[in-house]
Amino acid sequence: MIEPVTVLGQPAMCLVSPDGAQAIVLLHGAHIVSWIPAGDEERLYLSPEAVAGPGQAVRGGIPVCFPQFAARGPLPRHGFARTTPWQWAEGVQRGGAAIGVLRLVSDEATRALWPHDFEAELTLVVSGKQLDVELAVTNTGSSSFEFSTALHTYLRIDDLLKARLHGVHDLVYEDMVNDGERCHQEFDPIGFVGEIDRVYCEVQHPFQLASGFGRLQIDQEGLPDTVVWNPGPDKAAELSDLPDEDWQHFLCVEAAAIDTPVLLAPGAEWAGRQGLLA
Repeated sequence: MIEPVTVLGQPAMCLVSPDGAQAIVLLHGAHIVSWIPAGDEERLYLSPEAVAGPGQAVRGGIPVCFPQFAARGPLPRHGFARTTPWQWAEGVQRGGAAIGVLRLVSDEATRALWPHDFEAELTLVVSGKQLDVELAVTNTGSSSFEFSTALHTYLRIDDLLKARLHGVHDLVYEDMVNDGERCHQEFDPIGFVGEIDRVYCEVQHPFQLASGFGRLQIDQEGLPDTVVWNPGPDKAAELSDLPDEDWQHFLCVEAAAIDTPVLLAPGAEWAGRQGLLA
């Protein structure tokens, strides 16, 4: 079943696979705001104070950061894709999965911010215990361009202080809490006691997030970096769309291309994917 719904006052599509797994995606920002694996419970965190509308970013779910990550460039933070309306392109049930495709095409508004022609597609596939999310970008212009990107996934957990992230051993990361210092991860798993903001580079294998909701496997293709982020109690208190105590109930594990931006020649296409398996 694939049907239109309204979430946060915005048009959205609800995808339900034959086995009962479901996901909800807003047309605003192609923002996935819910994922419930078959026979399971909600696995994405969405702030109870989240808002959506023109130019507004939704706190939680899976925001699409494009064509810039964070403030690493001249564009608005995390680019414009997450605050721009996308078009619903296709919805089908195939092979036991529910599949949705959303599309964003450059126009006068995007070119005013970023002077390039492109077409972006977000594809989500939900079935059983798995959610796959793919972002594809095509350069439809006459000159090359660079971009950075991330699937800014907020994973719902019961207690951050008890959660553990496995699979980080021997990776190099930028520690943004310490001014981007390059560090080497010498132990595994990692736990969390407050703010964390790291870009793990050249990720070659899946991560596993262990919490009271069970273990969640996180893998990626075409996206070489992984951001691990939580604001901690002090910065959470500064965010108007996040309850002060809710920093304890999520961890962002984001498949990304940041350390080396993607260079796309005219007519070329790039794709990156993140998979979540409960």
